Amino acid sequence: MDEISKLATRAESLVERLEKLIPAEFPPTDWRASIAFRWRKRDGRGHIEPVMNVHRIDLGDLRGIDEQKRLVEQNTRQFVEGFPANNVLLTGARGTGKSSLIKALLNKYALRGLRVIEVEKQDLVDLPEIVERIHMRGERFILYCDDLSFEADEPGYKALKVVLDGSVAAASENCLIYATSNRRHLMPEYMHENLEYKHVGEEIHPGETSEEKISLSERFGLWASFYPFDQDDYLTIVAVWLEHFKAPGGCSEAVQRAALQWALQRGSRSGRVAWQFARDWAGKHRMKAQGGKRKGTQQG
Repeated sequence: MDEISKLATRAESLVERLEKLIPAEFPPTDWRASIAFRWRKRDGRGHIEPVMNVHRIDLGDLRGIDEQKRLVEQNTRQFVEGFPANNVLLTGARGTGKSSLIKALLNKYALRGLRVIEVEKQDLVDLPEIVERIHMRGERFILYCDDLSFEADEPGYKALKVVLDGSVAAASENCLIYATSNRRHLMPEYMHENLEYKHVGEEIHPGETSEEKISLSERFGLWASFYPFDQDDYLTIVAVWLEHFKAPGGCSEAVQRAALQWALQRGSRSGRVAWQFARDWAGKHRMKAQGGKRKGTQQG
């Protein structure tokens, strides 16, 4: 009997160790929990998980990018309504509203079935699997890849090309890819590549290396380019955010001077810098107005 008890104990111990080696099953995705989702991987297995605190930005909050908003919103509206639409590449200066535009479109069209799934660059190799998991659902999905850039021979580069090409394994009518990047062609470009260009009559033809780099960005049917803001646009955005934070004097000379100094210190006039300044200015002045005390607290 003692031998049987020892064997049972050893068997239980072995089972416990094996259970630790086997990855835990992910729960089914709760599609009603949110309008935004992320692809997450653990122990080599992927899962679509809801984002519980979605950034609630409005299209009207985005200033200085009217043409970009018009282009991308038109494409998004076509997609949501079930008409043909293109994958979108948003490129340009940092902090000019590329990612914010996608978030704002999600908030506007969520009630009409739009959903966003954020995919990190290192997980782009899983794009075919993600598409396979959602292709039977009735929602319209944007697979969102933020701040993309590639080095040569990265596996995510090839995986993205496969989905953009609409291969038999990856094509789906209910999803598009929206990607943001600071690089127009998503890959670094080097001076020596200019030596590969050839003259054919009066025309200049790029070499194979440049052609390969261009080939990925060309698979996006729609390009939207973002540029640094001029001073007037930057100050307009500052005033909008100060109004959002209910901070007084958004158009005063003192505020504008402080906003320009803030931008100069950061080397950029962008929507992100304007938002950061407005938060700082509003926070300082609210704190000063309340005597340095948190709202609702008492001293005693």
